[in-house]
Amino acid sequence: MKASIAIAQIPITWDIERNLAAITSLLANVHPDEIVVLPEGALSGYGTDLSALERLQPSALEHAMDCLAELAQRRAIHLFCGTLLFEHDAWSNAALYFSPDGTRWTYRKINLAMNERGRLQAGSELSTLPIHLASGPVTLGVQICREIRFPEQWQHLADCGAQAFIYLTHAANPSEPAGVWRSHLISRAAENQRFVLAANVADPRQHCPSMVISPRGEVLAEANSDETTVIRTTIDLDESANWYLDQRRQDLLKLSYQARTYP
Repeated sequence: MKASIAIAQIPITWDIERNLAAITSLLANVHPDEIVVLPEGALSGYGTDLSALERLQPSALEHAMDCLAELAQRRAIHLFCGTLLFEHDAWSNAALYFSPDGTRWTYRKINLAMNERGRLQAGSELSTLPIHLASGPVTLGVQICREIRFPEQWQHLADCGAQAFIYLTHAANPSEPAGVWRSHLISRAAENQRFVLAANVADPRQHCPSMVISPRGEVLAEANSDETTVIRTTIDLDESANWYLDQRRQDLLKLSYQARTYP
């Protein structure tokens, strides 16, 4: 089953209106039925220093989300957008999905970065998302930024039926060694035999490229710089498989866990 992919690498500010304008301009060039992936914090803004949260207006964010929902319907696209989200008197780091039929879905980051702890509320669900493309139904898993470091979360999503991973990040930390996060993404794709669709911020300090990776670990498309760009490709979701996952020695893993838990 074929799916058209558009990965948008865009600059992000702490100005909601400016971010919305940039996203709106980008969406003018998308194609119906495309899966479009934007970076972490693309709508609200994001950064290592989260003190700007004190100036973010939840009402402005709600309005911007409504605008994106309307745009997704008008363009008939499957849109994934990162944002900080204010709910029940607390902020979380979220990935929003806007469907062509108006349906919305939210994934809240469950493994927070150190700068987020104490400021953001961690999510409590790691569930898959079924969507409906013109070619048929597909099940997706979503992860955000540092969750690249926790392969068990990706494996859980694969076990739950995810055929591809949507990955939103704001990886722009000059202290991170070059190439490590890129290697992590290739590993998450190859070890789970799933596509990885990754969008990062356009930033000169970027340390993880925006790219599309096949279930074999092949990089199918990649942004060649830290500039604003959209990379496009078509993937065949029938290439996703469980050949390696089915070979896991889960009997030994269970015994090891039991030995540690019940000495």
